[in-house]
Amino acid sequence: MYDFSFNISTKILFGKNQLDNLADEIKKYGQRVLLVYGRNSIKKIGLYDEIVKIFEENSITHFELSGVVPNPRIDKVREGVKIAKDNDIDFVLAVGGGSVVDSAKLIAAGFYTDSDPWDIVIKKEKVTNALPLGSILTLAATGSEMNAGSVISNEETGQKLGWGSEYVRPKFAIMNPEYTYSVDSYHTAAGTVDIMSHTMENYFTLNDGAYLNDRFAEGILKTCIKYGPIAIKESDNYEARSNLMWANSWAINGLISAGKSTEWSVHAMEHELSALRDITHGVGLAILTPAWLEYCLDDETSEKISTFGYNVFDIEKTDSQIDDAKKAIEALRNFLESLGINLSLKEEGFSEEDLPIMAKNCLDNKNKSQIDGFKVLKEEDILNIYKKAF
Repeated sequence: MYDFSFNISTKILFGKNQLDNLADEIKKYGQRVLLVYGRNSIKKIGLYDEIVKIFEENSITHFELSGVVPNPRIDKVREGVKIAKDNDIDFVLAVGGGSVVDSAKLIAAGFYTDSDPWDIVIKKEKVTNALPLGSILTLAATGSEMNAGSVISNEETGQKLGWGSEYVRPKFAIMNPEYTYSVDSYHTAAGTVDIMSHTMENYFTLNDGAYLNDRFAEGILKTCIKYGPIAIKESDNYEARSNLMWANSWAINGLISAGKSTEWSVHAMEHELSALRDITHGVGLAILTPAWLEYCLDDETSEKISTFGYNVFDIEKTDSQIDDAKKAIEALRNFLESLGINLSLKEEGFSEEDLPIMAKNCLDNKNKSQIDGFKVLKEEDILNIYKKAF
């Protein structure tokens, strides 16, 4: 293992009655709250009314930013920063999925700068402070409730970029699996893939001796494989929803990446899909991951990929590690297809002309000549992966 620091300061309140603690948690940090949420889902399930009632009963003043969409936009963040500054906000509460939490993080950081919040994303402006924030999770997918990262899209520049700062790690997260009952089968499937992809980005590394991390990761993957299909078929299955929700947090809170060097190759490639066609993030990851693994498969990587097959999909070991690795990739593809997700870029509306544009932008947006990681990827390699996924 490489040297690492590990500190997760987010307080998790997990279970059916944790909303009872909302006011006490907020009052530790302030009483003028910006409530950030998406469109109508939290109102449909009654969560919005419950939160507003809690605010009223505890003399918490609140203002609202609604309409946050998947692949969250910088324009909405700018709107939120203005509301926060105009109303002297002292706490940000994100209620929704990862897009809402990611937006809230940038609003919290943008509050303390006179620069455009996009300057934070492109690292032109350094984060030196942020409003405290908390989250109430309604979707198991991104793990944003328990980490310091955020991803924001800019329609003007055609970019979807990640950024992060310890200043925006949420102070608390309320995680009631019942709030995910209303998530439809498509987004439950996409969320399951998102969790798996976060786990695999941390899992597929070489020569780091992080044995324990990999066993944790395999447990998270097996959890998704067991409970993803159940949650799709039985939307109100508490056991399935709770296991997916908890797996969601541990896939990307730093536990399984500690002591490793991780590059997140597939996410870098997927961000170009979302930037160009606004594709659902988990679907883009499902399309790219098997193609990426096939492209990476060689004598150096076959041991890790085959181990993935043995320990995650219970593939029987043979004398050929390469063949076993191929079976592992096929098992992954079959599972993703079983979730009802399209596994080709063409089916999602992409054209062959899009592929070289995305390959070039993938490196340009990272300001790199290559993506290091499980296998080094230059522009030609990225293009070839897009072609395999087409």
